[in-house]
Amino acid sequence: MSKKVLVIGAGPAGYVSAIRLAQLGLQVTVVEKEYLGGTCLNVGCIPSKALIAAGSLLHKIGEASTMGITATGVKLDVEKLVSWKAGIVAKLTGGVGGLLKNHKVEVVMGSASFVDRNTVNVKTKEGVKTIKADDIVIATGSVPIAIPGFAFDEDKVWSSTGALAPKRVPQHLVVIGGGYIGLELGMMYRKLGSKVTVLEATAGALPGQERDCVKVIERSMKKLGIELLTETFAQGYEHKDGKSFVRIKTKAGEKTIECDQIASTVGRKPYSEGLALDKAGLAVDAKGFLAVDKQMRTKIANIYAIGDIAGQPMLAHKGSKEGLVAAGVIAGHKEEYDARCVPAVIFTSPEMASVGLTEEQCAAAGKTIKTGSFPFAASGRAMSLMDTEGFVKIIADAKTDELLGVHMVGPEVTELVAEAALAIEMGATSEDLARTIHAHPTLPEAMMEAAEAVHGMAVHIYQKK
Repeated sequence: MSKKVLVIGAGPAGYVSAIRLAQLGLQVTVVEKEYLGGTCLNVGCIPSKALIAAGSLLHKIGEASTMGITATGVKLDVEKLVSWKAGIVAKLTGGVGGLLKNHKVEVVMGSASFVDRNTVNVKTKEGVKTIKADDIVIATGSVPIAIPGFAFDEDKVWSSTGALAPKRVPQHLVVIGGGYIGLELGMMYRKLGSKVTVLEATAGALPGQERDCVKVIERSMKKLGIELLTETFAQGYEHKDGKSFVRIKTKAGEKTIECDQIASTVGRKPYSEGLALDKAGLAVDAKGFLAVDKQMRTKIANIYAIGDIAGQPMLAHKGSKEGLVAAGVIAGHKEEYDARCVPAVIFTSPEMASVGLTEEQCAAAGKTIKTGSFPFAASGRAMSLMDTEGFVKIIADAKTDELLGVHMVGPEVTELVAEAALAIEMGATSEDLARTIHAHPTLPEAMMEAAEAVHGMAVHIYQKK
């Protein structure tokens, strides 16, 4: 009889791991508390990108007169928009369910808690079901962080979940948190017609991201009419007569902002509530993560952790990769998590994408670097799309020319970053990128030209010697 494996959680880490385990011939059971596909498919990555696409389309229609296209009578039907988004989610989650079924993975809907290192009790609608397994994979994901004074009720105060299922477009939305979730939602609602104010505790938007790219995003926010208040702390709010009054603390003192909707998007934390990890001999660290080795094993040899609970970066694609690694290890293959880089994509306006090291990280590591940039303003394809904000920046090792990092902001860079990730993963040099023929006219040409710019040889911009 084949080895029995239990996967706790059916998000992008868990369901991917379960399918691979089944492909490798193991007997697999998945326990899911709420919905197949997890946060990402249901109330995260997928629905947010659907609504962002709608907002961008509405905004583009408003600017189409530049191309000689005049559209009149354009209206937004919020109920229909949310229904369309729900249809996309249903297709994808249904697809996950179908894949699990076709791979003969047993799905148990309920909340899991450990009894010991090989046994889990699952609280289902029908009662408690006990499952024993040779190996267990923990893939429980993460939940939004609530800050004092702004408990989520998904009415007056939205989490990202509530913000993706609106009954109306707010007149004035206050977003607490200027990270990627807050800016994606804030820019989306601005394009749908809301006045938007973003409160950020640090000195700028998107803390921790490549600063040259962030400056472009901040300029775009200003152009869109979004108010960004930095070094600002939300203290609490009162609600009366259909309005919310948010108290904020700034360097200049305290004041109140009137709005009709609040969204709190200060980040996410690993989810392990109710798992009774101690009964399996495990404990999370101060930040809620489970320590794992390169084979995704916890300190208990037959228990693995993948996805958000296994540490930063808390990204769906990182979790999926970890799920594949864990599955391979459990099946007896020589596998380990050895990714040289993990791409990060942000669906702001314009989009932003990064992979590899930033200039600051290179300096901290004592690396001598060369950089090259190419602006989308010089790209014929970007001009034809009426989307010329931003640039591609390449960071290379000054001695070996090996690619260390690629950072970009502009049209469709969330797609372009795949080439950069592959190049870094394969140990390519900037010369390798520069010598690769890129189709014309396309946006990826900007990557080729940025690689040429590392050596002062870009053709379509002038570089002083």
